Amino acid sequence: MVLTESNYETSRRGSIEVICGSMFSGKTEELIRRLKRAKIARQRVEIFKPAIDVRYSEENIVSHDSTSILSTPVDNSHSILLMASGVDVVGIDEAQFFDDGIIEVCTELANNGTRVIVAGLDMDFRRVPFGPMPALLAIADDVYKVHAICVKCGHLANYSYRLVDNDKRVLLGEKNEYQPLCRRCYLQEMQERKEKHHEE
Repeated sequence: MVLTESNYETSRRGSIEVICGSMFSGKTEELIRRLKRAKIARQRVEIFKPAIDVRYSEENIVSHDSTSILSTPVDNSHSILLMASGVDVVGIDEAQFFDDGIIEVCTELANNGTRVIVAGLDMDFRRVPFGPMPALLAIADDVYKVHAICVKCGHLANYSYRLVDNDKRVLLGEKNEYQPLCRRCYLQEMQERKEKHHEE
């Protein structure tokens, strides 16, 4: 079928794609890659990130390898609906930091024919499912799990090990605060930390 202005809206197929993994696994890099391809295809794209994430830039989404794309920082998920009306593709980074309303927002956008691409940490530093991510994974049409490399042994890493003593769940950080570890190395580090605290 040849798309015309009149039948374009009815031909759009909405979907939810979730890219998940630990820190340093390439989630944001994969998100940016998909969004840039959509732009090359001349699709209308809007990109959002939580306003609290100002590690590299206040406005850009920036991966750990410095790949970047312009985005709109928002304080809550509802703001995305207000600004994403009529676009073809919506990109959302660091979804774990959003309120639970992000689930309904993504669903409504997809139901209205928008391709929604979401990236986020599936687990926090304690290996506990993070924020709205479990629900987003459940409703996704497509899930893409990426892996980092364990800095201790070189195997695939699933976990974001926190190097600093801080129990706050949300602690924005980089290589000085976190490192990717596999299951065995994570458990070993946690055991060594526990023994060290016991000695102190």
